[in-house]
Amino acid sequence: MIIDPEILYLPEPKLTFGFNQKAIDPRDGLLLYGPFDSKRILGPITIGIIGPKYLREQFKIYLKKLHAPITNEDFARPNFPGLESAFGISINFESIVEIDIKEDDLETYKKYVDSHQRIHNWTNLYVDRLRQFVIEEDRNVPIWFVAIPEYIYQYGRPQSRIPKDSSNILTTLKKKDRNTSQLSLFFQEEEDLLREAYKFEVNFHNQLKAKVLDDRIVTQIIRESKITLPNLEDSNIIKLESAKAWNLSTTLYYKLGGLPWKLGDVRNNVCYLGLVYKKTEESNQSKNACCAAQMFLDSGDGMVFRGNVGPWWNPKTKEFHLSKQDALSMVSQSLDAFYTRFNYYPEEIFIHARTYFNDDEWDGFTEATLGKSRIIGVRIREVNNFKLYRDRPYCVPRGLMLKYDTHRAYLWTKGFIPRFKSQIGLEVPSPLDISITRGDGDILVVCKDILGLSKLNYNTCIYGDGVPVTLKFADSIGEILTATRNLHCGILPFKHYI
Repeated sequence: MIIDPEILYLPEPKLTFGFNQKAIDPRDGLLLYGPFDSKRILGPITIGIIGPKYLREQFKIYLKKLHAPITNEDFARPNFPGLESAFGISINFESIVEIDIKEDDLETYKKYVDSHQRIHNWTNLYVDRLRQFVIEEDRNVPIWFVAIPEYIYQYGRPQSRIPKDSSNILTTLKKKDRNTSQLSLFFQEEEDLLREAYKFEVNFHNQLKAKVLDDRIVTQIIRESKITLPNLEDSNIIKLESAKAWNLSTTLYYKLGGLPWKLGDVRNNVCYLGLVYKKTEESNQSKNACCAAQMFLDSGDGMVFRGNVGPWWNPKTKEFHLSKQDALSMVSQSLDAFYTRFNYYPEEIFIHARTYFNDDEWDGFTEATLGKSRIIGVRIREVNNFKLYRDRPYCVPRGLMLKYDTHRAYLWTKGFIPRFKSQIGLEVPSPLDISITRGDGDILVVCKDILGLSKLNYNTCIYGDGVPVTLKFADSIGEILTATRNLHCGILPFKHYI
């Protein structure tokens, strides 16, 4: 049914913190009430740090700073009260586990011209030592901080190139030899070692995360520039340091197994499944793609599912679609996990994706949910060709909704925030184009849910994201799963992927 466009304002969703108290800003809630499950993780904790000695020492100094308040003059942005005050935890500096990575080894691989070889060797320096610790040591380290020099970040990314120098090392294989099964008459072992590097994405972060998934090792990569102690007399720098402390502390608490906050106004017995796709090969003619799925429960908890790599990319239509059987399998796996946890199925399951669902996909989804749950398919697209302006000093507010009909609306998840008396960013915000493409749902309820799901990014501590975690987290999962070939790690919590 077509209706006249209607402009609505959705109030900022509330979050629930310790003692079941609510707030709209995660920092307000943590400052006043502590994390939602404040009794779950308490007191001193043990962490691991791996990296060159100078960075480990530098990071320990930075961690000690996290235990003290960082104040700023911006009344709209809460001060950081210290790790223990905000989360009820502290780092036991007497029990920190350390693993040394030799600077000379890092510097040697820095000279490798071939990006695959350079990054593969860098990651192995860290991964091999972590795996050795897991095998040989009888100590549980819930999180490892991976301290890296700034040049690894600079030259450990796609398209990165090291400066030309006479001391550079040209260790590589020709493209025709990288995937061949033909045996070499000479140096077979050396060629096999070189060939291994081309099985991984040219990205230090994604490659390291992928390599430790099977070992269930939780990591947090720390760049050298992020732990350099700045001049805290500059008010702008203080703001950045306060924000950085909030972000790192929240990530730490979440990766330790805690739940910093959850949605305040929860609709019971509802779950959300985000599906994203990523091509596994650069060729436009290849049909192979990975489908990553992230299921979020009404409590705010998340579980990760990996879809099989399959021929889901259509080079002609430029679209991704699952087969009926693959669609059935993925949703069945999600519902089974839900049932195992709660002993009942959700009343509703919302499937979020950036594409529409074709008939085969929807037949698979509905067959999986038959007699169990009601299913609604939602397409969420980020658009840049549509803007709204108003005659005010600031842009349209976050939470603005332009309802086109019963199944489609634009939703602004970025914009002016009264709490800050400002907008985040300088650009005119673009909306999300949200459509109910399958099933029977209420577009107003769908948009309220999506706005709430934009506040559940536990990898940071911000007011709200531009996209819901169903898509944002599934994107992160896809990045890690496609960083290598033939990865089989089963169902893991999301903390392993960030």
